[in-house]
Amino acid sequence: MVSLLTRCLAEFVGTFVLVLGGCGSAVFAAAFPDAKANELGIGFVGVSLAFGLTVLIMAYAVGHISGAHFNPAVSFGLWSGKRFPSSELLPYIIAQVLGAILAAGVVYLIATGKPGFTLSGSNPLATNGFGVHSPGGYSLAAGFITEVILTFIFLIVILGATDGRAPKGFAPIAIGLALTLIHLISIPITNTSVNPARSTGPALFAGVELFKQVWLFWVAPILGAILAGLFYSKALGESGAPVVGEAEREVSPGIDDYSRR
Repeated sequence: MVSLLTRCLAEFVGTFVLVLGGCGSAVFAAAFPDAKANELGIGFVGVSLAFGLTVLIMAYAVGHISGAHFNPAVSFGLWSGKRFPSSELLPYIIAQVLGAILAAGVVYLIATGKPGFTLSGSNPLATNGFGVHSPGGYSLAAGFITEVILTFIFLIVILGATDGRAPKGFAPIAIGLALTLIHLISIPITNTSVNPARSTGPALFAGVELFKQVWLFWVAPILGAILAGLFYSKALGESGAPVVGEAEREVSPGIDDYSRR
């Protein structure tokens, strides 16, 4: 059995890569060489793919160790869907948040290496926000609805792709593509969170005003995830087959044992 410490380390590393890859692409490559002359920038589509690809590659890399949550909302959704023990929620979430903070710090450190860099604009360091900090100027209510619904969809994909009845070996692909789609929908609305850790890391470096909005990106994604877990387990006929970890474990530790799927 993989120890809790080892699994938390895998969550730390996975969340670090997720935030570095996703937020880093938004900060360094979304508009290049600059917003006015964006000849080589990857834009919304590129940033969406960056988030999806980081989840995909890290799910294959460490999913067999920790279940590849990389997201407090995912951990809560798996818990409500009876896939994850409550006793391990806090350690996983701490590891995820610390990984996100370190990654955001690295992005900030690299960004300061460019002459003239400032934490300006509505979403510095790829922060999430609503109102004046929404890329499209969307309201708090619009942001809340978006984050609840899209996190709900994300967890349905995760729970379905890792169900014992699902095709084996493809869960990371489905999950990564789902996160890509979610970003394509919601970058203009909230800059896309569906992940409280991803929102917290950049906001810590972006200033008090941005950090004051982080509460939304804890409440809404976790609510959507819990609802999805309850819905899937009760309405979609959870197979009851072990999804992750060793067969003798009474409670599965994470999303999926990718080495078996």
